Amino acid sequence: MAILTSTDLREEILALKKERNAIILAHNYQVGPIQDIADYVGDSLGLAYRAKETDADVIAFCGVHFMAETAKIVNPEKIVVLPDKDAGCSLEQSCPAEELEAFLRENAEKNYYVIAYINCSAGVKALCDVICTSGNAVRIVEAAPADRPILFVPDQNLGEWVIAQSGREMDLWQGACYVHVEFTRESIAKIREDHPNAAVVAHPECTTAVRLLADEVCSTEKMISFCRNSPSQDIIVVTESGMLHRLRKEVPGKNLIAGPTDRCACADCRYMKMNTLEKLHDCLRDLTPQVTMPEEIRQRAEAPLLRMLELSK
Repeated sequence: MAILTSTDLREEILALKKERNAIILAHNYQVGPIQDIADYVGDSLGLAYRAKETDADVIAFCGVHFMAETAKIVNPEKIVVLPDKDAGCSLEQSCPAEELEAFLRENAEKNYYVIAYINCSAGVKALCDVICTSGNAVRIVEAAPADRPILFVPDQNLGEWVIAQSGREMDLWQGACYVHVEFTRESIAKIREDHPNAAVVAHPECTTAVRLLADEVCSTEKMISFCRNSPSQDIIVVTESGMLHRLRKEVPGKNLIAGPTDRCACADCRYMKMNTLEKLHDCLRDLTPQVTMPEEIRQRAEAPLLRMLELSK
């Protein structure tokens, strides 16, 4: 079988996209070639609703599993495919739906108001009262009922940041993004020695020690406006390395520096990097692997998403 060149592969992907009436979505953490061929690049929820605005029959979601699930929740009538079925997420894996369900049953007397960060499975979404993103988490927590204790799942680091911002007490599920916890105070301080005038922007999934070093803590989408508007020429970006590709395209006038970890010069998510152009080609050709879920779960998972949108107005 002939080996496709990168140009041939791109052309075949675009031809398959047209044939399937598909839309290609790429998360900010995807590799550059996938971002470059995508119709839209962004965060998981924004991409899911971008797809809803189109007449596409097929969504090729280049991201991780919970993101493709979210796209299916929002677009039940569309076929959703994920280039690599094993592209998971440490945050999603840290909070299995059956463990959360058992915890809530064991603590039924507390009557928890459950707020779930969107980085979780459809099963977890179906068990919660409202969803949040890193961009609106503070607002969602501030809007929570005052007469019920809050359980925030699954990211304890984001939860700690929200507590500091909102002043609301919450019980935190002990989950974390394995990429963002690899950033340390020492690794950021070391790179700042080489760039003493650099601004630091960090994702709230980072630990408290790293967030305290940052000039701005925000979602990936808000990082774009921060980098564009910052007076600093040098900006250290403390999140998954794929974000640098989009930032360098949209903010070309700045020296954007990958946030280092103690292990390497930047942080790659092994799950995000499982998707490739070859796998994207094959999933469009074969329409597999498809993301599906029982309709009862989809409806229950959609309800807290809609509640989040209402509270975010």
